[in-house]
Amino acid sequence: MLRFSKSKIIATMAIIVIGLLLAVPSTMTRETRDAFQRSLPGWVPSWLIPSRAIVLGLDLQGGSHVLLEVDVPDLLRTQSTQIRDDIRRILRETRVSPQGGIQMTQRGAQLRVPDAGDRDRLLPRLRELSQPIGNAVIGQTGNRDIDVAVTPEGLITLNFTEAGVNERVRRAVDQAIEVLRRRVDALGTTEPNIQRQGVDRILVQVPGLQDPQRLKDILGRTAKLEFRLLGQQGAADVDMLPMRDAGGQLTPVERQIIVEGGDLVDAQPAFDSRTNEPIVNFRFNIRGAQRFGQATTENIGRPLAIVLDNEVISAPTIQSAITGGSGQISGRFSVQQANDLAVLLRAGALPAKLTIVEERTVGPGLGADSIEAGKMATYVAAILVMIFMFATYGLFGLIANIALLVHVGLIFGLMSVLEATLTLPGIAGIVLTIGTAVDSNVLIYERIREEVKAGRSIVSGVQAGFERAFATIVDSNSTMAIAAVILFFLGSGPVRGFAVVFILGILTTVITAVTLTRMMIALWYHWARPKTLPF
Repeated sequence: MLRFSKSKIIATMAIIVIGLLLAVPSTMTRETRDAFQRSLPGWVPSWLIPSRAIVLGLDLQGGSHVLLEVDVPDLLRTQSTQIRDDIRRILRETRVSPQGGIQMTQRGAQLRVPDAGDRDRLLPRLRELSQPIGNAVIGQTGNRDIDVAVTPEGLITLNFTEAGVNERVRRAVDQAIEVLRRRVDALGTTEPNIQRQGVDRILVQVPGLQDPQRLKDILGRTAKLEFRLLGQQGAADVDMLPMRDAGGQLTPVERQIIVEGGDLVDAQPAFDSRTNEPIVNFRFNIRGAQRFGQATTENIGRPLAIVLDNEVISAPTIQSAITGGSGQISGRFSVQQANDLAVLLRAGALPAKLTIVEERTVGPGLGADSIEAGKMATYVAAILVMIFMFATYGLFGLIANIALLVHVGLIFGLMSVLEATLTLPGIAGIVLTIGTAVDSNVLIYERIREEVKAGRSIVSGVQAGFERAFATIVDSNSTMAIAAVILFFLGSGPVRGFAVVFILGILTTVITAVTLTRMMIALWYHWARPKTLPF
């Protein structure tokens, strides 16, 4: 019999009402939503009112598309510097003095040790710097990241192998993706797409961000923060770096790094209480706080250089020991510059410089045209399907059309609550799901017609039609769901947008085409008590 428990009816109607309410904000503009929220009485809880709207993709609301490439020479220079520092440490531990010091090469470093005894003590320690790559067997030179070579004259060369270079580029891209994701998320954007493209490139797509220059500034800066002491002009072990406050004038800075940005645990924009200028407050971890406190204790009265990307942004004089593990960075920042610097420092430094090889900006006008075209396609598809269903199945077709409208509304409601991104292919998915949604109704209705023609009563025919068609509906939707899931996990960008819409459409089919339709037919039967089917 066509009977439903009160709990099932209440649960189904509650799901439908909540889903449709969640879809309402997506039909409003941002200004309308904000005005509606402000107009609510103060006693109404904000969480009770749906406020999330569907997130539009890059192709619908516009935004920025940037393709970045890892600067491999810059990465190798950084890695070669690390090799040089490791060699210096080993030389101190083995008490070996190379002839002429350590020389940097394009892919590593070299030094000359004429004494054979010194070389015998030094070489085993230097070879420890070479690590196997992947599943390489220890001892196989071609599968290691650093090649250590020595000549009879005592020239020792440490160079990255080709496999070592590729491994470091791969690691740099992986690390850069995580850093870029933290930076973009801090901008407040929704659903950015950040992924590897090729071996040494990263694709960044940020919907809704109409300031590509700011995005480039955020993405392209290495944000390598260092705290060093100012040095003496002409002294050894100093770097000549430009100072921002002095108009780019070169200033000697000691090469020894007191604390690096990697020891920062937090950075927040603020205002100086004395000058009311924007600053950035920072806080170190335990290790950074100890090193910073020791350095400021031993160097009271000396200028401390705050170096960002090889530029001295400020050089305050150490007035007293700073042992609390926190401080501030000032440098005549604007409010936005202070905010961006805080974002960069919190997200961490990039492992290498990134260069922009491609840049595109999608204007909101193009997105509006796409939305209008998608709306028109959806309206036309829905109207044609509704006309077909009503003409073919009469009153049952009208019931299917009502279920179809609820079906589309639930898709929008689910997308809103999940903050899923709607792209142009996603609109195509909605158009497609309109056809597939009524497919279940067609299977059910045709099965009901066959059962009634076979001699069953209307009640028995409707009951048997739903029960026997349900297995076919589950099979057909399961195969489509499998394809959609594969598209979601293997696809990217618009393909995933299409898959998300299609998966949600399949999930709502059970509620609309099976449960809601069955309830409306039961209501029709108990009210009209018909003798024949209306189609």
